[in-house]
Amino acid sequence: MQIGPIPLPTPLLLAPMAGVTDIAFRAVCRALGAGCTFSEMVSAKALCYQDKKTRPLMELGPEEHPAGVQLFGSDPSCMEEAAAIVAEETTADLIDINMGCPVPKIANNGDGSGLLKDLDKACQVAEAVLKGARGKPVTVKMRLGWDKGSIVCFELAKALEGLGVAAITLHGRTKVQMYAGTANWDAIREMKQQLSIPLIANGDVFSGRDAARILSYTGADGVMLARGVFGNPWLFQQALAAIHGQEIPPLPPLSVRCDTAVHQFELAAQHKGERIACLEARKHYAWYLKGVLHTAYWKGEISKITTLEDVYRVTAGIKRELKDPPGED
Repeated sequence: MQIGPIPLPTPLLLAPMAGVTDIAFRAVCRALGAGCTFSEMVSAKALCYQDKKTRPLMELGPEEHPAGVQLFGSDPSCMEEAAAIVAEETTADLIDINMGCPVPKIANNGDGSGLLKDLDKACQVAEAVLKGARGKPVTVKMRLGWDKGSIVCFELAKALEGLGVAAITLHGRTKVQMYAGTANWDAIREMKQQLSIPLIANGDVFSGRDAARILSYTGADGVMLARGVFGNPWLFQQALAAIHGQEIPPLPPLSVRCDTAVHQFELAAQHKGERIACLEARKHYAWYLKGVLHTAYWKGEISKITTLEDVYRVTAGIKRELKDPPGED
């Protein structure tokens, strides 16, 4: 698939997720088949006010292409300024606008999926980002609407297409649903039939077969993987195989999964310092152990990690004492 003039090597995109998709995890996902990656979501206001903690979120790897920076905010002038900062100060190929985040502190402030309550404002924000983007393709990630009584995604997507947005990602849930219930793939299919720009499907993709099914069912141009990759970047590898009708590879052995986790944490330490990287590694490492039996003790040890030495010690113990479940390689 292609977004504007930017070709993607695979139709699989990694969703921007706060606290998850840092530069280290993105590198791991790209190596396993992600065709496009996005930064964690970046506050336009924080960028405009020159918050020092925000700028590192925009940093992309030296070979991280195609890749985008995702902005959230609802003030058009601030969003324009933030888009200009991204365009001028980063190597991003794309700029994405967050119109989907359902977290109350974001949405209740009118940002993220809060924009689905005010389509005029949403369009003003998109126009502003297009202006500030200096010609870089602008994409939008959205949900169906605020709640089931206000499904506005079709109207909004057509308006955004008319303004010059290069692609839309649709998560098949409302804001009120958060992550509960089932994603509405029928709505994604309906939107695909209405748009001429690329549509990226998002929601309930937890296996390689899910990725192949959502593309086949909706006709979408690409699929964005989100919660399914927590501790499982191999989902990209499995999805690619399923899409191409090949045999889906199993998860690698536990020892390999542990080595991948350690590599991720070492990369993170290079970029954000050992202490912060190790504190953030706690949740990631617990995700990597999903499905492994008898992990209670080691998850307790993971919750105390503060240094890379702790990571190495815990990893050695896990490799020594834990095994893959029966039926896994």
